[in-house]
Amino acid sequence: MKVVIAPDTFKECLAASKVAEALAQGVLEACPDARIDLCPMADGGDGTVEAMVAATGGRIMTADVFDPLGSQVRAHFGLLGDQTEAGLPGEVGLAAALGLAGGEGLPARSRGGTVAVVEMARASGLVLVPPERRDPLRTTTFGTGQLILAALDAGAREIIVGIGGSATVDGGCGCAQALGVVFIGRDGEPCVCGLAGGGLAVIGGIDMSDRDGRVAQTRIRVACDVINPLTGPNGAAAVYGPQKGATPEMVIELEAGLAHLAEVIRRALGLDVAGLSGAGAAGGLGAGLVAFAGATLERGVTIVAEAVALKRRLAEADLCITGEGRLDLQSLAGKTAVGVADIARHLGVPVLCIPGQADADFPRELFADVRPLVVGEVSVPVAMRRPQVLLKDRAAQALRSFMRRQ
Repeated sequence: MKVVIAPDTFKECLAASKVAEALAQGVLEACPDARIDLCPMADGGDGTVEAMVAATGGRIMTADVFDPLGSQVRAHFGLLGDQTEAGLPGEVGLAAALGLAGGEGLPARSRGGTVAVVEMARASGLVLVPPERRDPLRTTTFGTGQLILAALDAGAREIIVGIGGSATVDGGCGCAQALGVVFIGRDGEPCVCGLAGGGLAVIGGIDMSDRDGRVAQTRIRVACDVINPLTGPNGAAAVYGPQKGATPEMVIELEAGLAHLAEVIRRALGLDVAGLSGAGAAGGLGAGLVAFAGATLERGVTIVAEAVALKRRLAEADLCITGEGRLDLQSLAGKTAVGVADIARHLGVPVLCIPGQADADFPRELFADVRPLVVGEVSVPVAMRRPQVLLKDRAAQALRSFMRRQ
């Protein structure tokens, strides 16, 4: 039996690679001769770099960039490697799958380094700003642009940008400045470097002539799991501004700034980004990357699945096991577990799901079985303390039940 193990990170608990390892132990406890293919997944949010590097045998790179308030921070990004099945039968398969032994089953190291994956939260994320200093009128995505430049310097010619968890509502202008885009103020002078949400209203024009030439030669794909437009009641300022520290008065100012930016982009570049689905992601970084870097906005889990060759890996599988921190109705909008199940279903591969929690109203029929960690006497604190043991046990239980039904 070949089993593809493709879980997401359990947020604030366990990285996707560690989740996959624990699930693999459970599979091999129930079926010692199973062939394991570890394929950690993500949807563009937290853990995307680690998951994709682990799944492809790539490598982590670092760069010194500016955080949302202009202090220096060391951020990392990934260079993807070759997609290689990890796992050999029996005990050797467990050792290889968990990285404990050498052999042909281990992932190949990065050879070309042509595809990079960047998480904007590593440079411009809310976690980098203490709660008392959160102010989207002052925070910038400049560091995200620096991280993209670092990926280009490392030889990337395709860059996947995960844009979850931002501290910013700057419409991607700070990021664009790092890439060489110049914003001209109403006074005819270049705007201050590191534009933030509070500076959008002064923009009078856009000069793209000094943008780094490599940007036009690079495929930039934005892994986005929201569909919010840039402006309006469902836009970046109204929906996400308060989460980033904006008061009601700030939301009004940010909304006006984003609307003004959209009009300047329309005038200067001939692009209408105001109502673009996903443009409001990460405080408008979605719109900014489209306008200033020629990026495309795509469903995060779809991008990750393509990059790690999930469809190819599932094509010869007998079973897939996935999981994420919580299964709820929001999971249906494009989160990892449902995305993996969609791909597997089209290939006729049954999927078991081992989430941290599962809401009562979640449609469990999407999976062949759902075995949450939190059930009965196992509370959330207990599950947070013992995730690997519980993941192993649930996977073994689910696989035994699945094999009995075959």
